[in-house]
Amino acid sequence: MNIESQTDAFHHVQTAHCENGVTTALLRYHGLEFMSEPLAFGMGSGLFYIQIPFLTVNNGPAISFRTMPGAIFKRTCKSLGVEVTRKKFSNPAVAEAFLDQKVKQGVPVGCQVGVFHLSYFPKEYRFHFNAHNLIVFGERDGRYLISDPVMEDVTSLSKEELSRVRFAQGPLAPKGHIYFPEKIKPISQEMIRKGIVSGIRRNVRDMLSIPGNFAGVNGIRHTSNHVRKWRDKLGLRKASLYLGQIVRMQEEIGTGGGGFRFLYGAFLEEAAGYLQDERVSNISEDFTKAGDMWRASAIKMAGVYKGRLTEQKDFEEIADMMLEIRLVEKEAFQKLSSLKLGK
Repeated sequence: MNIESQTDAFHHVQTAHCENGVTTALLRYHGLEFMSEPLAFGMGSGLFYIQIPFLTVNNGPAISFRTMPGAIFKRTCKSLGVEVTRKKFSNPAVAEAFLDQKVKQGVPVGCQVGVFHLSYFPKEYRFHFNAHNLIVFGERDGRYLISDPVMEDVTSLSKEELSRVRFAQGPLAPKGHIYFPEKIKPISQEMIRKGIVSGIRRNVRDMLSIPGNFAGVNGIRHTSNHVRKWRDKLGLRKASLYLGQIVRMQEEIGTGGGGFRFLYGAFLEEAAGYLQDERVSNISEDFTKAGDMWRASAIKMAGVYKGRLTEQKDFEEIADMMLEIRLVEKEAFQKLSSLKLGK
């Protein structure tokens, strides 16, 4: 198949979150039309919470509402028996040469990039975050054709612009990370069901059973305890910036208002159809509730960040809201665990 026909065959997919979108679009390109964003997110056990100790992002706490970058693509492909190629580079010229080779072959590829220098992003959305994902699927007039799942339409980057974001510096530096499906065998309904069950089990484990206080539902409590102390320990200004950082990680780096929880709820509804088990669909309501609660907490945090709320009681209320969210999510995952799916 020539380059033009390959470019024409690729279809841009706009999604709520970048890695879900890259996973969905690449697998659909290779014939897995059943793949949806919620299904990719759930099979990849994407739902998570962690406050990473001793690491800061943009001078604030490093908090994530989803699993580690790259895990969703890797896990979803593995559960479906899809072989993948992943490479990182120390030399930008070598990285560009490899990318150009795949472009000439007409192979769409996923790339991990930094956000700060993405020229097609509005300036207010450019900050130092190095785990954004996009697809390079062709070249025209000396510019790479880019399918960025968070954008409405296809865009493009020059060779210099793409190299700069592929080799952004700082935490989670991408190092030219490139990945794509290599071999895809026929996928049966049973494989999809097994992938769904495996994804749910892993997510139950990640949210309920990781040792320590930093991750899963215990990580939410860990952050809640910090929030209570920030105003007295850091002063109002820095404490407000820290809350603003949580909102940024949730709203801008995440999918908006606890959107990962909404996505997981949508996954469980879709999963119920494959598993023929309405009990799974019923639990989706708990994650929709958690998403609404995260959205409410973000509004409260934004009020502190913008200087409208300044008292210690406001920090206490935010901390209490997080404990309520923790309880909802803990009980939801305990319900999933009690279903004994696949046994």
